[in-house]
Amino acid sequence: MAQARTNPWLVLLVLTTGFFMIMLDTTIVNVAIPAMSTGLNTTLDQILWVLNAYVLVYAVLLITAGRLGDLYGQRSLFAIGLFIFTFASALCGLSQNPTELIAARILQGVGGALLTPQTLAILTTIFPPERRGAAFGVWGGVAGLATLAGPTIGGAIITYIDWRWIFYINVPIGIAALIATFLVIPDIRPGRRHGWDVVGIVVATAGLFAIVFGLIEGERYNWGQIGSYPVSIPEVIGGGVVLMILFLIWERYQAEPLVPLSLFKERNFAVANWIAAAISFGMLSMFLPFTIYLQSARGFSALVAGLTMAPMSLTSMFTAPFAGRMADRVGGKYILMAGIALFTIGMGSLAFVAGPDSTWINFLVPAVVAGLGIGMTFAPMTTVAMRNIEPRIAGSASAVLNTIRQLGAAIGSAIIGALLQNRLATTLHDQAVSQSGALPEAFRAQFVAAFSNVSSKGFEIGTGESGARLPGNLPPSVAHQLSVIAHDVFVSGYIDAMKQTFVLPIAFLVLTAFTTLLIKRRKATAVPGVQEQPKEEEVRAAAG
Repeated sequence: MAQARTNPWLVLLVLTTGFFMIMLDTTIVNVAIPAMSTGLNTTLDQILWVLNAYVLVYAVLLITAGRLGDLYGQRSLFAIGLFIFTFASALCGLSQNPTELIAARILQGVGGALLTPQTLAILTTIFPPERRGAAFGVWGGVAGLATLAGPTIGGAIITYIDWRWIFYINVPIGIAALIATFLVIPDIRPGRRHGWDVVGIVVATAGLFAIVFGLIEGERYNWGQIGSYPVSIPEVIGGGVVLMILFLIWERYQAEPLVPLSLFKERNFAVANWIAAAISFGMLSMFLPFTIYLQSARGFSALVAGLTMAPMSLTSMFTAPFAGRMADRVGGKYILMAGIALFTIGMGSLAFVAGPDSTWINFLVPAVVAGLGIGMTFAPMTTVAMRNIEPRIAGSASAVLNTIRQLGAAIGSAIIGALLQNRLATTLHDQAVSQSGALPEAFRAQFVAAFSNVSSKGFEIGTGESGARLPGNLPPSVAHQLSVIAHDVFVSGYIDAMKQTFVLPIAFLVLTAFTTLLIKRRKATAVPGVQEQPKEEEVRAAAG
């Protein structure tokens, strides 16, 4: 038992098991939205909050949870978060209406937020600096795998079992991980008591809530007034930004700040946070349109769409640990640059080869290239961010890194949603005009107007659907012809819009690849025997 307690690789296994569940639940629910909506007999707006409630609570509480780990011990917070998340997962599966499910998802978000920052903080404490890259490589591989595997696992569960099992499956895994937490993970406590920054917690929580809420709900309210409330989405986001500025000013003068601003004096930490936000922005900006393409334009089932992306997940999972070890040996700068470049090339190639008749084989090589890129990105990025962080503030550092990553994803989702809709309005109209020539002249104007109408009212698209309401009371032969051409218009229009939309994240990621040049190279250790010393000092400082 003593050896188990001191084996850092066993600790890593337990941490990544819990972390995998948390990350998986940020994506697995996406493919279950239609099944949950049918099963609970609810509206689209209600069921979307099953997804958004989790993301909102998770993103907002990360910073506070990280500081709690610094104050009261990372193992304790990890265990509490794991228990809450597991219990909430059971409640999600047992929910009988959307209100119960949303409430359980909020509780899941609380558990996920308490757990996530502790993983990197514990790894920073138990692994010496020269071995952290390998550990962060496994952590990064799990993060990438969970993000990409959600649609595959979710699609399989929904297809062959039932949507409730995307939540039930967490229960036995969570119980096993909770038991292992107390058997394997050492209870390293901070060396001295810290104070509570109550004002900082309140202001940061309110500011993050306003920003993330505004980004999530912006498209729903057309970036205008929020229903009958006398406030608009831009005002909510602007208010959140003001609160975060006030939070940073407040933190400068606190002896025990919620977020030690000294973290950002470490250039590599600051650069890595920018890269984390940029990567999340780019990933979501390209995954979202491409997933819609696979299911709506190509008509793939959720399972087939997930399997199409599976090579990316598998390649990333196997690449990340090796990238982490290489980051230990040669530093993360150029590995990170290569990773971002390969991911950009891979995703750009996916869009390039996407066509109305493309099959999974067309996407195999681009998906593998993108997977190599992801595998070479997360581990070096985490190593660069956390290598020089003191264990006593590792929880805060981990929370900041994860919070900024979530903000990048939220911004990417908001911007890409608006841009995709804008491009669709143009491409669908152009395709409708171009292909209406095959119709009898009497129906051409109505056909084009149908797609102009769907553009102005927003798009609700499903598998193989055009989203346009075509004229009724038509002769059967004309109705069939209209239906076939409408499908062709949507598929061609969506592919054109997706390819145009990809230009923004690709350009952004190219710029991000060059920002890796700002990373400072670590100094080589002159005496080999000195390498183990940093770990001993860090653990002693953390344990007091």
